[in-house]
Amino acid sequence: MSDLCKLSLTCNGQSYAREIEARMLLSDFLRHELDLTGTHVGCEHGVCGACTVLFDGLPVRSCLMFAVQADGHEIITVEGLGTPEDLHPIQEAFWEAHGLQCGFCTPGFLLTLIPFLQDNPSPTEEEIRTAISGNICRCTGYQHIVDAVQLAAGKMASP
Repeated sequence: MSDLCKLSLTCNGQSYAREIEARMLLSDFLRHELDLTGTHVGCEHGVCGACTVLFDGLPVRSCLMFAVQADGHEIITVEGLGTPEDLHPIQEAFWEAHGLQCGFCTPGFLLTLIPFLQDNPSPTEEEIRTAISGNICRCTGYQHIVDAVQLAAGKMASP
């Protein structure tokens, strides 16, 4: 039997406290303990970006972190961005510009791009391609994703 560790964190604005195994990955904690299945696990090596979440506002690969490392921190997952009735501007832009096909990689792209667009509200196509270079999409060919980011930049800049 493994020793359990106490974990308290805020995820999508809600506080959680759990006792978990020290070796549990943050991606597994989000999916299996909090039932937030929008965080997708692709490669489990930090290469594909599908498991990206915001950790204190910065994008991190949740498959590379132990959940206990999030103790006392704030996590945002794709479930925390918007609702079907009130999409976040980047979600709306991905939908309008056809920036997704199967959708498996989309949560990771969205959470990678939110801080990018906050820091760079008028990115060039080259800057967008650099920003998304750590996320793998096997469906779109990336052009529609770039288009969606440009559209989202305009939406996020509008009052």
